[in-house]
Amino acid sequence: ELLLRALRAEVDADFFATVTRRPTVYRGNPFLVEVGLAYGGALGADEPVTLYRYANRVPLQYQQGACAITKAVTSTDWKAYQLQQPRGSLPVGPMLLLVHIASVWVPFTSESKEAIASYPEIVKEIRLGLQECGRRMATHVRKRRREADERKKRAYIEKYIPQVAIGLQEILGFDDRERTRVADRLADVLERSRTA
Repeated sequence: ELLLRALRAEVDADFFATVTRRPTVYRGNPFLVEVGLAYGGALGADEPVTLYRYANRVPLQYQQGACAITKAVTSTDWKAYQLQQPRGSLPVGPMLLLVHIASVWVPFTSESKEAIASYPEIVKEIRLGLQECGRRMATHVRKRRREADERKKRAYIEKYIPQVAIGLQEILGFDDRERTRVADRLADVLERSRTA
């Protein structure tokens, strides 16, 4: 909930999703994974996604390529979630990812605490969190595309309603007032079929 509020406050996006995975254990040490995702809005569409990595609320700024979080993001198939992804790299699209790992003992790769070690349990939990957020985002993207396609089809059909009414007037031989009523009726039928 706090992660969602923070994303909404700091990022100008159309869609937000957050997931907090249940605590899990690796080598006898408990850990928790939180994933936040923001999509659309003012985020760059033709750039790799922005990835924020945190361990115990501290940002990890260096050695992004050596981190388990980056490994989990790049190993996730983002094409299934309506994003492009060059092989072995971050996905491309208007998206921001935030991944946080909380643990009593975070397995850093070195004493500098710049990257998280790639334990299979940790990578798996991060991927599961990313996939859950990705499914929600893909549902949102598909819904938006479907609505846009529907608006496009509707505008296309509405453009020809007056021509259809004129054609019916010529075939059936009714007056201009009746032609206007037929055009209104066709528009009404189109609206009802859209909402049904």
